[in-house]
Amino acid sequence: MNDTSRKWGTLVVACLAMLLLSLDLTVLHLALPKLGEDLAPSATQLLWIADIYGFALAALLVTMGNLGDRIGRRRLLLVGLAAFGATSVLTAYAPNAPLLIAARALLGVAGATIMPSTLSLVRNVFPDPKERTTAVGIWSSVGAVGFALGPIVGGLLLDHFWWGSVFLINVPVVAAVLAAGFVVLPESRNPRPGRLDLLSVPLSAVGVLGLIYAMKEATSGGVTQPSVIAAAVIAVAALVVFVRRQTRLAEPLIDVALFRRRAFAATVGAELIAVFAMLAMSVVFAQYFQLVMGWSPLTAGLAGMPGGLAGGVGGALSGVLVHRWGRGPVVSLGLVLTAIGFILFSRIDMETPYLYMLVAMIIQGVGMGFMFAVTGDTLLASVPKERAGAASAISETAHEMGGALGIAVLGTVLTSVYRNGLVLPPGLPGGPAAEARDTLAGALKVAATLPGDAAGAVVRAARQAFVEGIHVTVLTGAAILLVLAVAVPFALRGVPKVIPETGEEETGEEETGGQEPAEGVVTAR
Repeated sequence: MNDTSRKWGTLVVACLAMLLLSLDLTVLHLALPKLGEDLAPSATQLLWIADIYGFALAALLVTMGNLGDRIGRRRLLLVGLAAFGATSVLTAYAPNAPLLIAARALLGVAGATIMPSTLSLVRNVFPDPKERTTAVGIWSSVGAVGFALGPIVGGLLLDHFWWGSVFLINVPVVAAVLAAGFVVLPESRNPRPGRLDLLSVPLSAVGVLGLIYAMKEATSGGVTQPSVIAAAVIAVAALVVFVRRQTRLAEPLIDVALFRRRAFAATVGAELIAVFAMLAMSVVFAQYFQLVMGWSPLTAGLAGMPGGLAGGVGGALSGVLVHRWGRGPVVSLGLVLTAIGFILFSRIDMETPYLYMLVAMIIQGVGMGFMFAVTGDTLLASVPKERAGAASAISETAHEMGGALGIAVLGTVLTSVYRNGLVLPPGLPGGPAAEARDTLAGALKVAATLPGDAAGAVVRAARQAFVEGIHVTVLTGAAILLVLAVAVPFALRGVPKVIPETGEEETGEEETGGQEPAEGVVTAR
C-alpha cells in the first residue's frame, strides 16, 4: 500500500471510530424509558447509568492520550476498539442495574483509548498542512453527523428491539474498523516517551472526575449540597497538586508548557466554551421537541438531524475558508453564526413552524462546523507530532468539561426561569404542585392525573414557562458566544493560515524563542 492510500485509509478508519463514539454519546438517551421498565433501577441508579460512561471517559482521556504516545497510537486504538466491542455486548445483556453501571464504566474506559488515538493518528499521517486541515475538517464533520444520527438510530432500533440493541449496534462497526485498521493504520509513537508518572494518573483522573461530577450534581440539587462541595474541593486540590507536579517532572503527563503556545491555549478555551453552549442547547431542544411539541423520540431525532448534517457541511468547508481568510476570522464567523442561530431560537413559541426551526438549526450547525474543524486542526498543528495524543486528550477533556459546565450553568438558568415563571391553576394540591414546578416532564406527569380542564391548564402553563426559559437560556448562550467571537481573532492573531511543522519532532530541535514561524516556512528537521 502506497503512502497516499495509507494516509487516506487512516482517515477513513479514524472517521469510522469517531462515528462509533459519536453515536454512543447520544443513542442511550432514548433507551432510558425502556431500560427503566425492564431493570427497574432506582432514580440514583438511572442517573449513574446515564452518566458513568462520560465520567469514565473524561477521567481517563489525558492518561490514555499519553499512553498512546508511549506504546503506539495504532496499538492503543485497536486494543481499545476490541474492548469497546466486548463491553458493548456486556452492556447490552446486563441483567440488573449495578452490572449495567459497571459495564457502562468499562465502556467509558475503552472509549477513552479511542478518542485521542483517532485524531493523533490523523495528525501524524498528514504532514502537509493543507491536507491536514482538510482531513481534520472531514473528521470533525463525521463527529457532527454521528451526534445527529444517534437519536435516529436509537429510535429505529427501539421501535423493533429491546433496549440492549442500541449497544449491540456497536459490534459490527467495531469489527469493520478493526479489520480495516489492521491493514491500513501505520504505527506512530513518541520516539522519546520516557516513563509514565504513576502518581499523576490518579491525580488527573480524580481532578477531572470530581470537577465534572460537581458540575452535574449542582445542576439538579444546587451548589450548596455537601456532595457537590466535597467533590469540588477534592477536584480543585487534586488538579492544583497535579499541575504543580507536572511543572517539576522531567517527563510530565501533561506538558504544561503547551498552554504557553497562544494558538493551543486559545483553541482549547474556545472549544470548551463552544461545547458549553452547544451541548446545553442539544439537551434543551431534545426536551422541546418531545415535551412541548409532543413528538415521539424518533420524530424528535429526525427533526434535529439537519443541525448535525449542517455541522458536517461546515466542517468540510472550513479548510477552504481558512486558506482564504485565516484561522481567527473563520472561527469567529462560526461563533457568530452559532449565536445568530441561538438568537433565532429565542423567538420560538409553542406554535412555531418547523421550517423556522430548520433555518435556525442549519445556521447554528454550519457555524459549529466551522469552529470545531478549525480549532481541532489548529490545536494539533500547534504541537509537535510526538505530543499529538496528549494534545488530543486535552482537547477532548475540554469538551467533556465544557459540556458538563454548559448543562450545569445554562440548565440552571432554564430551570430557574421555568420555576419562577410557572403559574399553576388554583386549587392544585401541594405535592402535585411541587412536582409540576420541578420539571416540565413532572408537570406533564401531574397533568395526566387531573380532569380535562385542569390538565389542559397545567400543560399550557408548564409549556409556556419552559419556552420562556428557553428564550433566556439561548440569549445567555448567544451572549457568551459573541464575546468569544470578539476575543478569538486577537487570541489567534499571527497564527498562519498554514501552520508549518515546529521542527521539534524526531530531531529534537528546540523552538526558536517561542515565536510563530512565518507562513509557508518549514523549519529544519
